[in-house]
Amino acid sequence: MNIRLSLDALQVLDAIARKGSFAAAAESLYRVPSAITYTVRQLEQALGVSLFSRHGRRAELTAAGEELLREGRHLLQAAGELEARVKRVATGIETELAIAFNDLFRVESLYPILEAFYRESFGTRIRLLREVYGGSWDALTTGRADISLGAPGDAPPGGGYVTKVMGTLEFVFAVAPSHPLAALPQPLQNQDIMQYRSISAADSSRNLPPRTSGILTGQDVLTVPDMACKLQAQINGLGVGYLPRSLAEHHAALGELVILQVAEPKPQAQSFLAWRSNGGKAQQWFIKQLEQLRLEQLMM
Repeated sequence: MNIRLSLDALQVLDAIARKGSFAAAAESLYRVPSAITYTVRQLEQALGVSLFSRHGRRAELTAAGEELLREGRHLLQAAGELEARVKRVATGIETELAIAFNDLFRVESLYPILEAFYRESFGTRIRLLREVYGGSWDALTTGRADISLGAPGDAPPGGGYVTKVMGTLEFVFAVAPSHPLAALPQPLQNQDIMQYRSISAADSSRNLPPRTSGILTGQDVLTVPDMACKLQAQINGLGVGYLPRSLAEHHAALGELVILQVAEPKPQAQSFLAWRSNGGKAQQWFIKQLEQLRLEQLMM
């Protein structure tokens, strides 16, 4: 026989287990005791098992009852969360919000904002996405993200989103102290640089054309997942390339990198905060907080 467990029956089982008796469970659910007894009897008959052992006024779960309630409480919790999400949609609060952040940024810089957000009790689930280069735009325009923090360079064509300039990023050419380019006279010419491998962080775009920058025609390339990997590859002398000035200067001070002058430097790039224009109350709250961040607070 097919058994269809109702949420009502699971609530009754949960109340009896928590309160210790049918009478106390009935009182907590604002029902008469006979209704509680009837619900349990019907469920036991349908399942063909005993769910409670009764000792006077006390009711204790059998092994079968404990197993049913253990799994049933997951269903009750899921049903409660679903009900809350539906209510939040009706009040203009998103059930989920995806925030893409540039791989040049430290994710820890977002944690204080997240802590403040959770104190507001929006009930919105947050998903953080680390994106590389043009992937920050791709995540926004394809709907993978609702907010993009640190989207670099020109925005792709099309609409449906709002942008605000966060600041300008300056890049410098850096190599390991032992790299052959470190011994050449400066400024370095393109014909000198192209003889050596470039380290490139792979653009994480899925739909937009991937972007590249600072790679010369015919130059060998080692492609790595993100800026953190690119930095380590250059420190280890596996190749050369451009790094944000603050990041390169920090590791140059540690003696791990050398910053070199080049004849044709990489231009500065603007960094944007961008968000979908149809967002709800949770997104609006986040935008107000993110607009107050400075690039220096976010950078690796």
